[in-house]
Amino acid sequence: MSRLPLDQRAAVPDGAPTPGALPRRPGLCLAEFVLTSTERFVETNGVRLRVIEAGERGAPVIVLAHGFPELAYSWRHQIPVLADAGYHVLAPDQRGYGGSSRPDAVEDYDIHALTGDLVGLLADVGAEQAIFVGHDWGALVVWQAALLHPQRVRAVAGLSVPPIPRARSRPTERWRQKFGDDFYMLRFQEPGLADAEMAADVATTMRGMFAGLGAGDAPLPDWISADEFDYYVSEFSRTGFTGGLNWYRNYDRNWESTPQLACAQIAVPALFVGGTADPIGPTMNPAHAREVAAGPYTEQWVEGAGHWVQQERPDEVNRILLGFIRDCEEQ
Repeated sequence: MSRLPLDQRAAVPDGAPTPGALPRRPGLCLAEFVLTSTERFVETNGVRLRVIEAGERGAPVIVLAHGFPELAYSWRHQIPVLADAGYHVLAPDQRGYGGSSRPDAVEDYDIHALTGDLVGLLADVGAEQAIFVGHDWGALVVWQAALLHPQRVRAVAGLSVPPIPRARSRPTERWRQKFGDDFYMLRFQEPGLADAEMAADVATTMRGMFAGLGAGDAPLPDWISADEFDYYVSEFSRTGFTGGLNWYRNYDRNWESTPQLACAQIAVPALFVGGTADPIGPTMNPAHAREVAAGPYTEQWVEGAGHWVQQERPDEVNRILLGFIRDCEEQ
């Protein structure tokens, strides 16, 4: 583990911005976010993760796992709220993203590596367990963490992606049968192709994603300011998208390497939060969630919210998360 002292933040590798460089947004108390959180680096599981940390050590730990294409910064509305509520919050740029390591090999992004990274954060702070909260791909990772590392998970919450039963055959084969060869996750499988397309104009790519997961340019949605958007553009202009795309390239490998999860279930309290206007809703149906989440399970829907639910509707999501976490403490 290596800490990043406040007087050495200029030494961040690869030109990664420091906490003090986070953009300002009307309505978001940036001073509170910066002063109550610390950025540092954690060496774990063979990689170096840039982590935003807030709250007191020794308090119950909450790990926040972002999705694609996001960063720890995607939790900027949740970090200070959860810390103020008495929790020790850890939000990493996951491997392949932002200021964290970006291994070259595709296989270095499989589910064992991704869940191992998150569990490794607990060892760094001396915690036995944590509540894991993930969005999008991060949700898939925390659901799998609850299956692969059940002894380290106190409770688990997934935003936009529910717990899904293990597929009966290779994921890429099922996608091809169900959605055809042009399905976006199939297009992501070939190394280099989507990487170059997305990196050719990062601002256009990110606007299209945030405006509704579409391709091509689009107006910036009103839930993100120009400064916030520029932070994403700056980071992905520096790192590219290959790290995050390599997560998709491990779907088949993940399926092949986890036959023991065929009938595995999550016993700890579980929460799914979805937006009723999320365009990926039809491919992420929670109808079978209880086949996986065998313990206490709750679904909450945010009316009118899209895919980026914790950024679009932070107050509602924060209320839901705090209610779930407090219920877990009472159980």
